[in-house]
Amino acid sequence: MSLFQILAVCGMLSPIIYTLMWILGGFLRSDYSHVRDDISSLFAVGAPRKRLFNAIIIVSSVLLFVFYLGLHWGLNNGQGSIVGPIVFAVSGFMGVLVAFFFPLDVGGEIITYRGKLHLILVVLSGLLNIVGMVALWFRLTSVSVWSDFAWFSLISSIVSLVLVVFSLVFIKSKYRGLVERIMVTPYQLYYFVISLMVFLTN
Repeated sequence: MSLFQILAVCGMLSPIIYTLMWILGGFLRSDYSHVRDDISSLFAVGAPRKRLFNAIIIVSSVLLFVFYLGLHWGLNNGQGSIVGPIVFAVSGFMGVLVAFFFPLDVGGEIITYRGKLHLILVVLSGLLNIVGMVALWFRLTSVSVWSDFAWFSLISSIVSLVLVVFSLVFIKSKYRGLVERIMVTPYQLYYFVISLMVFLTN
């Protein structure tokens, strides 16, 4: 197995671990609702089993960031793919910062500067991922092995942007947990697919 394939496995594991985390949260916390509660509430300040869920989100975030660090060279041997991977790496770094240093406040609220930075970094990370998707679409449409993925990347960026706007509308509603899960699905699917493509082409 090559280095790029190892990094790709990291990228594929990240969305799987992230998804299993919030599914597990529903089983381990009787007070937790997938419809009402956002995913970040699992590792908010003072949350039950915070250490467990914080450890899981850290592992997921670090795995994705490590994958992004090698993405430039894993895409078409590093030819014409510099902007997208850099944007993804910055986004991945923000995700690591959130996991380590910026949990939501008690009860999943956004009150302190730490809680506000959590929201700001999550939104910026999501928007940067969309920029990265568009950049890869632009650069990879003419690359035979990656051309189909390029169009998948463009479609993912459009769907993700629409769902981000949709989720911001419902951020304080009693359905924000459900809306967030719908919103993150295209991202998680994209992380897995791009990682799988890197695995298969290296």
